[in-house]
Amino acid sequence: MSCDHGNGDAVVSPESDSRKLTVCIVSSCGGHLTEIRNIVKPQPQYDLMYVLNDKVKLSGDMVGRTQFIRHSERDWLFLVNLIEAWKILRAARPDVVISTGAGPIVPFAIVGKLLGIPTIFVETLARITAPSLSGRLMYYLADRFFYQWESLSKFFPKGIYGGGLI
Repeated sequence: MSCDHGNGDAVVSPESDSRKLTVCIVSSCGGHLTEIRNIVKPQPQYDLMYVLNDKVKLSGDMVGRTQFIRHSERDWLFLVNLIEAWKILRAARPDVVISTGAGPIVPFAIVGKLLGIPTIFVETLARITAPSLSGRLMYYLADRFFYQWESLSKFFPKGIYGGGLI
């Protein structure tokens, strides 16, 4: 998953030992899941795993690769999500966590920091003029932060404008 943005700095790239890069995709269901699956497509060099905050019908490539966590709406279940994130990330030890939102990425980014697992966040394509709450939080938590609309540059001066990624 090499993603070079012209400065020669790859976001993530498979290691030279040719082992698969384990990518943990954390997402809420619906539009965020559709968006991140359009950005991160299955490739032979990646071992994709998914963490979702609601039960949904899974496409074939997600079966057996998806774990479900409790759905939190900015409430005490966030603490439950932190525990779930700890258990999942500690067991799986992915090389990177990536998301377009929404809420479930925040506990995974916090736990990822504790475990030394980098996080990539892409502000959702749906946010054109103002950032999402997840985006505002992830700007400070993510190791790499991308936004898809140039109009968001004033909110994310240290982020990377990637244009529309889907």
